[in-house]
Amino acid sequence: MRMQAMAVMAAMGILAGCALPVSVPDSGPEYAPDVPPAEAPAPLAEAALAAPPPAAGARTAEALDTTTEAQRAAATAAPAPAGQAALGKASVSLGDPTAPGFWLKTVLVSAPAPGLVKLASGQTVQVELQPGSGTAQLSLAAYRALGLSLTDLPEVEVF
Repeated sequence: MRMQAMAVMAAMGILAGCALPVSVPDSGPEYAPDVPPAEAPAPLAEAALAAPPPAAGARTAEALDTTTEAQRAAATAAPAPAGQAALGKASVSLGDPTAPGFWLKTVLVSAPAPGLVKLASGQTVQVELQPGSGTAQLSLAAYRALGLSLTDLPEVEVF
């Protein structure tokens, strides 16, 4: 039952940004509600979340994180989630520091999708949600964009 609930939550999160016409049975063929859909922040383009791999022999966080200042600013400029479905909460650890870009590996999704990670402090970062197993892992770029220490294990809300 828990897996079914997680699958439904993942599907809701992926579909949260979709704008589909609303149809209500028995209300006529041209029925459309007067309430506009909630505006969700536009996700960053996939290219904006990606970055080149680090140089061979990189050892420091600065050398391993190949995202630009502009990418970090764009990823954290997203407002607090409005109209996006929350997929759930997860404690995250630092993922593979050699894997570039802004991403979160989590069991909350079964296919890659744009998403948003929110700390308890309200700070957010846009990420690519990737299927994962076990403990959720957040990219080095996302950790740094959120100002987290590399040894922090924060609880985040995933949208």
